[in-house]
Amino acid sequence: MSVANASPSLRIQVRGVEPAEPAAAPTLRFLLRIDASTRAPIRALTLATQIRIDAPARAYDESDRQRLKELFGEPGDWGRTLSSLLWTQTVTHVPPFTGGTSAPITVACTYDFDVAATKYLHALQGGEVPLRFLFTGTVFYDDGGLLRAGHLPWDTEAGFLMPVEVWKELMDRHFPRTAWIRLERETFDRLYAHRVRHTMLGWDDTVRSLLDTNEG
Repeated sequence: MSVANASPSLRIQVRGVEPAEPAAAPTLRFLLRIDASTRAPIRALTLATQIRIDAPARAYDESDRQRLKELFGEPGDWGRTLSSLLWTQTVTHVPPFTGGTSAPITVACTYDFDVAATKYLHALQGGEVPLRFLFTGTVFYDDGGLLRAGHLPWDTEAGFLMPVEVWKELMDRHFPRTAWIRLERETFDRLYAHRVRHTMLGWDDTVRSLLDTNEG
C-alpha cells in the first residue's frame, strides 16, 4: 500500500435522524449519504466525526432565553456569550463502496444535566437544533490496482437541522416523565434523612416538600 497526498473527494450529507433500535440506552442514528468524485472503488473509510450544536444559528423566544441562562448568561449578553457547543465525537467504519453509499453515525445520548448539550436540548421547547458535523478520517481506495490511502480535507463538514422533538421523544421513551440529577453524597445523605424524618413515600414527595417550604 502506498500513501497519496490527495484522496478521492467525498461529499457527505446528513439525510435524517432516527432512534436506534434496539438500544438499551438512549441512542440516535444519523443517516449519512457519501458520494465519491471518482468511480474508483473505495476499499474502506474510517470516518471521525465531531458533532457540534451551532447555537447561534437559530432564534430563541423569551422562554428559551430564560431556560438557557445557565449556559449563556443574561440574554443581554448573548451577542458575546452565545456560542457553539460540543455534543459528541464518534468514529465510524464505512465498508467498501463504489460511487456512493449510505452509512449511519450512532450517537449515545445522556440525560446527565452536568453535560452542557443535555442542558441545551432539554431547555428548548420546539423547533430545530442546528448541528454541524465536522469530518476527518482516512480513505483507502484503489488506484490502478494499487491500494492507496489519503486523508479527508480539514474542511469536510455538513449541516443538519434536527427536530427538537426527536431528542425529547427519545428521552421520554427511556426515562418516562423523569429526569436525572447527580448529588454529592453528603447532600444525598441529608436529603435521605429528611425523607426518613418526615416519613415520605418517594423522592418526588421529598423534593416537593423542600420546594414548597422555600416558595412559601
